[in-house]
This record gives sequence, C-alpha cells and structure tokens, in this order.
Amino acid sequence: MSLIQELAKKGLIDKDKVTALEYEVKTSGKREEQVLLERKIVPESRLFEFKSQKLRIPLKKVFPEDIGVDLLEYIPENSAECYKMTPLAKKENVLEVGMVYPEDLKASEALKFLSRQGKFSYTISLITLSDYEEIFRKYKSMKKEVTRALEELEVEMKTEKEDIEIATLAPAEWRRLAEEAPISKIVAVLLRHAVEGNASDIHIEPISDRLRVRFRVLGNLHSSIFLPISYLPAIVARVKILSDLRIDESRIPQDGRFSTRIGNRDIDFRVSTFPTAMGEKVALRILDPERGLKDLDKLGLQKRSLEIIEKAIRKTSGVILATGPTGCGKTTTLYSILKYLNKEKFNIVTLEDPVEYFIEGLNQSQIRPEIGYTFAEGLRYVLRQDPNIIMVGEMRDSDSAKLGINAALTGHLVLSTLHTLDVFGVLPRLINLGIEPYLLPAAFSVAVSQRLVRRLCDDCKKKVKISEKVREFLREQLDNLPEEMKREAKLDKALYVWKAVGCKKCNNAGFTGRIGVFEVLEMTDFLADLILTKPSETEIAKEAIRQGMITIRQDALLKALAGVTTLEEALRTT
Repeated sequence: MSLIQELAKKGLIDKDKVTALEYEVKTSGKREEQVLLERKIVPESRLFEFKSQKLRIPLKKVFPEDIGVDLLEYIPENSAECYKMTPLAKKENVLEVGMVYPEDLKASEALKFLSRQGKFSYTISLITLSDYEEIFRKYKSMKKEVTRALEELEVEMKTEKEDIEIATLAPAEWRRLAEEAPISKIVAVLLRHAVEGNASDIHIEPISDRLRVRFRVLGNLHSSIFLPISYLPAIVARVKILSDLRIDESRIPQDGRFSTRIGNRDIDFRVSTFPTAMGEKVALRILDPERGLKDLDKLGLQKRSLEIIEKAIRKTSGVILATGPTGCGKTTTLYSILKYLNKEKFNIVTLEDPVEYFIEGLNQSQIRPEIGYTFAEGLRYVLRQDPNIIMVGEMRDSDSAKLGINAALTGHLVLSTLHTLDVFGVLPRLINLGIEPYLLPAAFSVAVSQRLVRRLCDDCKKKVKISEKVREFLREQLDNLPEEMKREAKLDKALYVWKAVGCKKCNNAGFTGRIGVFEVLEMTDFLADLILTKPSETEIAKEAIRQGMITIRQDALLKALAGVTTLEEALRTT
C-alpha cells in the first residue's frame, strides 16, 4: 500500500484525490512526500509524524546552526544530495544520521557502505524535507567553497612555479592570478554569501598573520572566515579589477563600484580601498535595490509623522532635510521620497556622492570635488536643467545651503541631508551656515531625524511583563504624547514588552532586519514666529513637543511596546 493510500485510509487525504495524486507521482518522477507537500495536501509536520509512527523511527527536529561543518564530512555532498541524508551528531564513534527516506533501500545500502569506509557505526532518525534542505545548504557553505578554491590555487601555483614562494610574486603575477578561476571564485563566494546573509557591508582586512573577512549584519560586524594573509594582494587585485581601480596603486585610498548578478538579482557594490600598515583593506557596501529602495510607508514612520511628510512632498516647493549620524538610514529615506515622487510629469535631478541606487526616470549625477564639481557648483548647473525636484546628497557648507534655500524659494522641492543629531538642531545649523532667519519660514518645510533599531523576529519573540519601576519610566517618557496615541499604546493598563529568543527562521539571532525610528519637525506659524528670534535648540524642542511632535525616543519606546523591537534596543539607539 502506498503512502498516499495509507494517509487516505487514516482520513488525512480526501479519497477522491488518491488516483490523481498517484498518477502525478508516477508521471513526474517525484516522491509521494514531495507531491503532497508541493500541493499542500498534508502539513509537513503531520506527514512526517505519520511516517515516524509507521516506520517506528524517531522524528527529530534539528537546527542547521547546531551542525558543524566538520560533521558534514562524514557523508559526501553528492551522497547527501542523492539520498537526502545528513549527519546530525556524533558521540564517540556513533554517528546519528538524519534521513528523509529511511525506507529507501538504496539509501540504506549507501549509508552502510559509507560507515564501512569511514569506520563508524550509526543510528537513524527521521527528519523533514525542509530541515534536510536547510542543512544541505551547509554543504555549500562559504568555508568549504573557499577552501576548495584555495586548494585549486595552490595546485596551479605549484605546477607553474615549483620554487617560488607565494609572498614573493610580482604585482603582474598577482594581476594574472586575480583574473583566474580560483581567486575569482573566492571573491564570488564572499559576495554571494554576504548577499544571501543579508549583510550590508563586507570588510576584507589584514590582521597580523591572517586575512579576516567580516560581514555587517543588523548593524554589527561578525567574522565570517579567515584566509591566509599571503592571498591578500590577489583578492584585493580581483576587487580592483571588478571596480576598474588602479591595481598598481596601493599607497593611497581608492573608490569605485561594480555590479554583478547574484541569484536572480542585480546587486551593486560600492568599493573603498584603504592602505594600512599590514596591507590594503577593502570595504564593500552592498547596494541591493530590493532592500534599499523601500516604499515610504514601509520605513516605520508613525501615522502622524507619515502624514506630515506626505503633505510636504505634495507641495511644489520647500526644503525637506534628513538628519542623523552616519549609517542611520538618511539616504534610504530620501530615496523612498524620490520613489514616491518619480512620475513622468516631474523632472527630478540628483547630486550625489556617490550615487547609491540607480533609479529609472531620475537624472542622477555623481559630484567630483577633485575637479571642482562640488554640491554647490552642481546646484548652479542643476537649476539650468528646468528641475521640479532636486536632491542634494548633503548641505555641507554655506554655499550649498544658500543655493538649496534659494532653489526652494524660487519654486523647487529640495531634498537633502544635514549632519545634526536631532531635528531641533536643524534650524540653528542652517542659521550658522549663513541662512537669514527670515528666509526659513518660507523655504523650510520638514526635517526628519532617525535611527535604526533591530526588528524582532515575529516567529520567536516572547512577551514579558515589566516591573513597576520600568512602567513608571515609560509613563514618564510618554506622558506628553497626544491623547489619541496614549489610548492606542494603552499606557493606563498593565504594560508588556517583548524580548528576543532566537529560532530557525532568524538564524537564532532573535531579530530579522532593521526598522527606522523617527522624529519629524514641520514648519508651523508658531515655529515661524519663533525662528525670527534665533532660538536655541531647547526652545525649538519645547515648541515642537507642545505641538504634539513625537520624539525619536518616544517612537522607539512605542515600537518596543508594540513588539516591533525590544526595550533594550529602543534605549540603546536613542
């Protein structure tokens, strides 16, 4: 009796579907389990629980992160893929093997052969198909792929240059090696694993006697792999070739970019090389349009803040400024606004340093200060291009600030960034850059300050009750919120927050991605009158809060109460 028939007999499958399902199994060449799961006839957990009872083999839940790469060596990759089996654990000389199809005689014979060859005994556990697929990805892990490529490189070099040490190769030889398969493969593997691991940056850096590769994930750097220091010149040369940088120049920093296809997506990489005492360091910023180009309503803005920004960008003129420290997501916010405004009726021109994402429909220009093409100089030319909307990467000096304000006063919508810690410092900063206070009420529209907090994994986050002391702290921090927001946050009732746990979906991190926390300052009649007196940041803050502005700290705390992030993360970033 087939598995499908047995499931139907148990009432887990509609008997009317049996014939069609068995026909599909026969004609497609797929296993019964695959067909049932693809068609979502039976939940995977229920299907394998049934198999476990039928075969009298324990069903084991496994996590790929618990299985070391060295353990996978006991079963070769091709055998693991062919027979859907994988090592799970090893105690003394007994290997626990997880099998999706332990009833398969060929798989059993293959396992017996491997045990004789490897001189180990084994026990069998049943694992689900999805767990197997997650574990199998480890067989294709970065470490193994890079190790193989290094072995290929060693063979090539020994064949060609028996008596020459790697470190003594001339630059021309490194260039040749950088263009050949092994080094190209190493760099390609690093790029692919970084993208698949949702990293934002890659750091390739010499430290003492090793070459360290680190990925920045969720704002933090993590060591991913260590390579022999002797291969640094070839790897750096490969990145330079891709970026069209000078391969023979290692004394000064260089900047470049390149694009490559990873999976089914075109990914851009912004490259920076930097000379250190140990050799050149390379930093690559990953510019993935799917992650970097977000809709405005997906950034994490509270309803009131989003409405203020949408009102400002519907105007035909005015300055909109994004502010905050480096790496807080200012550029992402500006790109989201540009994406919202990107319509045929508008002529949108940008001045950037550098251009991070290329967006069809926009006229994007890279400034080059070394040849005199600065933000200020570029703005003068942009105004001759009949623009409706201008995006200036940064108001760095008095000239660019004055030109941006004048552009707004003459009927243009101007987007830019400004380096202040919060929105309350924006107007005083513009005055310090030489903008007359009486011009600001007419020119300035909105300032947005932001930070990034890690977003909790929805699959494993845990709700915890807070102490009375923390409850009082939250009430004090959120006391001046508009009454409507207080009711939504339920501040008058028992409060709960959420903590990170970690599961398979989030790779045991407890977090999946990051989200913005914001404060938005808009020009109002009251603020316009205040500006004429050249107010301090404290005075601006008092007026903004009186008008109902939500501060970054309050936004972060509200997200903590809503289960978007943790209380610790909210306090750490704000």
